[in-house]
Amino acid sequence: MDDFRFSHCLKVRYSEIDGQKIVFNAHYLTYIDVAVTEYFQEGLGLDLNSSDFDFVLAKSTLEYKNSAHLNDWLNIWCKMSTVGTSSMVMNCMITREGEDTPILIAEIIYVSYDPETKTTRPVPKYVRNRIEEFEGGSL
Repeated sequence: MDDFRFSHCLKVRYSEIDGQKIVFNAHYLTYIDVAVTEYFQEGLGLDLNSSDFDFVLAKSTLEYKNSAHLNDWLNIWCKMSTVGTSSMVMNCMITREGEDTPILIAEIIYVSYDPETKTTRPVPKYVRNRIEEFEGGSL
């Protein structure tokens, strides 16, 4: 966990488990999405309602290591590892509260996006600066 400067905690709800009584696989992406939103808002202090910065999911790679169950408290750890011209790579890990063993490891690639033109655009300099400052170095 030492490599991660940000985590968000949530509890597994009944509607998120499947017939095997474990979290249905697609919900892990929702957990990551919630945590990434908090990363930008809480961690970086950015207003995601701002019209000058938006991003979309380009690729997600999930590696399932274990299963989460009803009422588990989960920590979703987020770390931005790379900021390119228009793309950003976020590494995520989900653990059970109080445990270090990963339930899931993910690499998520986002692209800076202009909703008006529906095209990619460069990551704004102020966003890049906040990420580098928060993560503790040049990315």
